[in-house]
Amino acid sequence: MVSSQTSSLTVKPAQGPKLFTTRILLPMDPPRAVSSENDEFDFSDVFGSSPVQTSAELCDFGPDSPAAPVESNEEVYNDPAVIIKRSHSLVGPSSLVSCSLGLSKLTLNKADGSSELTTDENEMNVEQFSDEEIGNAVTEDEGVGLDDFEILKLVGQGAFGKVFQVRKKGTSEIYAMKVMRKDKILEKNHSEYMKAERDILTKIDHPFVVQLRYSFQTKYRLYLVLDFINGGHLFFQLYKQGLFREELARIYTAEIISAVAHLHDNGIMHRDLKPENILLDPEGHAMLTDFGLAKEFCENTRSNSMCGTLEYMAPEIILSQGHDKAADWWSVGILLFEMLTGKPPFVGNREKVQQKIVKEKLKLPSFLTSEAHSLLKGLLHKEAGKRLGTGPGGSDEIKKHKWFKPINWRKLDAREIQPSFRPDVAGLTCIANFDVCWTNTSVLDSPAATPVTAGGGQGNFAGFTYVRPAPFLQDLKPSSSR
Repeated sequence: MVSSQTSSLTVKPAQGPKLFTTRILLPMDPPRAVSSENDEFDFSDVFGSSPVQTSAELCDFGPDSPAAPVESNEEVYNDPAVIIKRSHSLVGPSSLVSCSLGLSKLTLNKADGSSELTTDENEMNVEQFSDEEIGNAVTEDEGVGLDDFEILKLVGQGAFGKVFQVRKKGTSEIYAMKVMRKDKILEKNHSEYMKAERDILTKIDHPFVVQLRYSFQTKYRLYLVLDFINGGHLFFQLYKQGLFREELARIYTAEIISAVAHLHDNGIMHRDLKPENILLDPEGHAMLTDFGLAKEFCENTRSNSMCGTLEYMAPEIILSQGHDKAADWWSVGILLFEMLTGKPPFVGNREKVQQKIVKEKLKLPSFLTSEAHSLLKGLLHKEAGKRLGTGPGGSDEIKKHKWFKPINWRKLDAREIQPSFRPDVAGLTCIANFDVCWTNTSVLDSPAATPVTAGGGQGNFAGFTYVRPAPFLQDLKPSSSR
């Protein structure tokens, strides 16, 4: 089951100043998320609150240490309770995460029916989807458009737009509609990332990946219509529960590994794996989402982009050594560590986190099993070439690890293994697992300036329209494309 009762938290003062030990990690009152002072690019759709960091009994492991747990009396943290300041996703060419990314600014023209863009992203200027917006839908071929959907609730907001819960008119079908402003995309010079996200989503069909159903555009915005997964983010549930028992974390991790392995088999790196990008469906299964930083790759090639979320970045990304799919397995290791302990292994300010990821030995809590220690050490090996999952066996190296011995991978992929935890979901339209700061907001959209490309064009994204084929048509595809 899930460790969730506050009363079960025991804190004992130890010898020496400011040293606390806890057997489980539980947040108390939810703190508000702290925004960064630096220029960051957030591709997550919904932000959760930050958990509380407390000290735990830790074991210090080096690269050559045995997997068995070893008790340590080393003082690890000086402060008993520190709010973890969670970073947002970012992308850029710089090797210094703390640097602002210098991007050319876009000239924004005021157009009829739209307002001049404001510099304060948090300013809640709102305007309904206009008749002009609906009437100017750009369709490369017949499909659906904005007027085919009824907007129900706002459920999130990111750097380029908002996410709405919508109903397809004339049906009971509920979807999540990701609405991205073209002017913001072009201003940040991120059009290729948006196109890549749409293209990648059309190629992926997996039981633990959120599916793209439709995509289209209007004069001012891009729209991605996806499955509405309303069990909440993994981070949302992790925050409420404190941490997961190994049995539950094993199922979530196995489902994530199955999805990531499928991506890699199709030549795709996710590059932003973190709890905020894992949703839980009503049955409790993990669903991978948000492909805003995903990239298609070829074997034996490396990417030099600085991208991801700092606490989950692999050492080779921070060191600008070039990265490949091995960086995803590092992030899976960080995810597993956080599920089992309640916090990422490397925390602090930006500079300290970077130094810890690159140099610091991994400290593993003694309450975890030796099998969990062994798996975490394999996934969090600082040398990408020696990381578990990068050898000749690929993802099978991870699946065959002794920690996953209880997992029947065939049954897992058939969704026949039921997680012990099911989120509280009261029907298709339930929004109880989304932050009320979004769901209590009026379903209005921000004004957008006319998108203008560097060459003076009007920002049409060619080939963006998409309608997912019916299942029987998908079955006709060659197996290699699935």
